[in-house]
Amino acid sequence: MIQLQIPATSANLGAGFDALGLALQFYNYVEMEECDTIDIRSADGTSVPTDETNLVYVSAKDLYEVCGKKLPGLRLVQTNNIPMTRGLGSSSACIVAGLAGANALLGEPLGQDDLVDLAAQIEGHPDNIAPALLGGIVTAVFDGRKVHWVKQEVYTKLRFVAMIPDFELKTEKARACLPAEVSHRDAVYNLSRAALFSASLLTGKFNNLRTAVHDKLHQPYRMALIPHARDVFDIAYTHGAYAVYISGAGPTVMAIADEDNTYFAGKMRFFLDNAGLSGWQVHDLKIDNSGCQWGWGAPTGETQRQAAASETHTQSLGQDSFLPALRTP
Repeated sequence: MIQLQIPATSANLGAGFDALGLALQFYNYVEMEECDTIDIRSADGTSVPTDETNLVYVSAKDLYEVCGKKLPGLRLVQTNNIPMTRGLGSSSACIVAGLAGANALLGEPLGQDDLVDLAAQIEGHPDNIAPALLGGIVTAVFDGRKVHWVKQEVYTKLRFVAMIPDFELKTEKARACLPAEVSHRDAVYNLSRAALFSASLLTGKFNNLRTAVHDKLHQPYRMALIPHARDVFDIAYTHGAYAVYISGAGPTVMAIADEDNTYFAGKMRFFLDNAGLSGWQVHDLKIDNSGCQWGWGAPTGETQRQAAASETHTQSLGQDSFLPALRTP
C-alpha cells in the first residue's frame, strides 16, 4: 500500500498569474494499491467520485498509459482536508497524488521533471501542481508540453493565514470573468510586481509584499465574485498583514503576517464572526518545503497518523521532509 501526503497550494500570489505558487503545511492523504476493480472511498466523509471519473484514479491511469502499462484497477482511500473549489489547489493535490502514487507502484520510471510536465498537461497550468509536487515557492512557465521551473525553499518568520469562505468558486467561473486582452501598461504593472514578490520573500524585505501583491490581471475582476472580500482585505491590513491576496482562483483570501503577529488569526476570526461570516474558516499556516511525500505502509485509512509516528519509509518529490530515510528522484 502506497501512502501519500500532498500539500495545499496557494497560486498567483497576487501579480504572478499562472506562474507563481507555494506549498502550505495543510495536507490531503491518499492510500493507494493496485487491485482488480475500482475501489474508492473517503476516510473522512468528504464526498468524492467512486468511479473512473475520480481525479486521483484518472491521473494514475494516465501515468500507467504513458509508461505503456495497463492499470487493472485501483484501491484508493482519500482523506481530504483541503477544501474543494476554494483556491487552495484541491484538484492539483488529486492529480499529484495519482501521478506520484502510480509512479511509485511502477518502481519510479518517471523522474521529477517528467511528473511536473505530466501534471501540468492534465491541469493546464503549473502554478499549483509544481509546488504541490516540489514544495517551497515555485516559479514556472508551461509551454504546452514542458514546464520550466525553479523551486526555492523558504525559511522565513511568516504565517500564511487562509480565510476560507463557506461557498465554492469554480475555476471555470473565475476564469470566465477575466478579459481576453490586457493593455501593455497593465502587463508591465504585473510583471514588475511578480518579480518583486519572490525577491522580497526570499530576502526578508517583507514590507515590499503589500506592493508586490497588487495586480491588474485577475484580482480586480474576481473580487466581485467573493462577497465581503474587500472588507476582509481591509481588516487584515488594519491588523498588520504584510500582504493580502486572492489565493488561486478564489474564493479563499490569504494574508501574510509576521510570525510575531501572534494573534493575527484570532483577530481575523473575531472580525469574521462579528461580520456574520462565522461559516468562514481560518487556518494559520506555514510554508511546506517538501512537497508531495510517499511511503510504503499497511492500509489504515489514517495515513497521517502513521506519518506522524514516523514508522514508514518515506520518499519526497521535493527536497526535504519531516520523516527520515529520504531521497529525491
